[in-house]
Amino acid sequence: MIKINLFKGGKRHAVTFSYDDGAIYDERLVGIFNKYGIKATFHLCSGLMDEENRVRDYSVYNGHEIACHGATHAPLAKVPASNVVNEILSDRLAWEKVTGAPVRGLSYADGSYNDDVTNAVRACGIAYARTGPTTNFFRLPNDFHVWHPTCHHRNAPEIAKRFMNQFVADSYFSGLLLYIYGHSHDFERENNWELIEDVCQTVAHNDNIWYATNIEICDYVTAARRLVTSADGKIVHNPSSISVWFSYNEKTYEIKGGETITLP
Repeated sequence: MIKINLFKGGKRHAVTFSYDDGAIYDERLVGIFNKYGIKATFHLCSGLMDEENRVRDYSVYNGHEIACHGATHAPLAKVPASNVVNEILSDRLAWEKVTGAPVRGLSYADGSYNDDVTNAVRACGIAYARTGPTTNFFRLPNDFHVWHPTCHHRNAPEIAKRFMNQFVADSYFSGLLLYIYGHSHDFERENNWELIEDVCQTVAHNDNIWYATNIEICDYVTAARRLVTSADGKIVHNPSSISVWFSYNEKTYEIKGGETITLP
């Protein structure tokens, strides 16, 4: 039987970061991520970016993902349904003009959401939405519209070490994701930029890890979950458009988009 337990390129694990609000300190944070080859998603509020101490030059995010955080940072579970849709769609439209590409990610402002909100998020074409509660572990979400991160960056130093020492270092484990989130202005206010440097040093430059944005994780895992197998598990079909890696009898296989393969 195949195991859907590998990430892009056959990597055993993945790491992603997510930062909200678009504070000017994102510029320094992006520099740190780039230094260590880390990928991150930045969730921005299009209606607030003219405020003081916000990023003005969005090219700083090149190589990373720009995603929605609600046009005005409204807590979506506390506003009328029609406002929820406008809050999301207007934000999408604004960032798609900036990026020249579909913008399909969201983090819930103030972590505010409910079932009606997640339904509206889906209807607005959003592929994933990050929440506020943390898991302190490394599971992939069952529902990407209720995506709980592993931890806030304040708790990341010890959790990242546990991830690397206990799981990445042991070949028995695979298919785990370390997802760290926060706000860059915290580092400036608390004068602890060394914290994120230490976390990046801990997780960077490991051949067993895929460093990806939130949307890359979402798209890949969604494609992997769509793999179709025959009744005996020997024939595998990939109905998506991207390659997926999986293991079978301790060997790694790549199946390209649209491809059907027969296993030995």
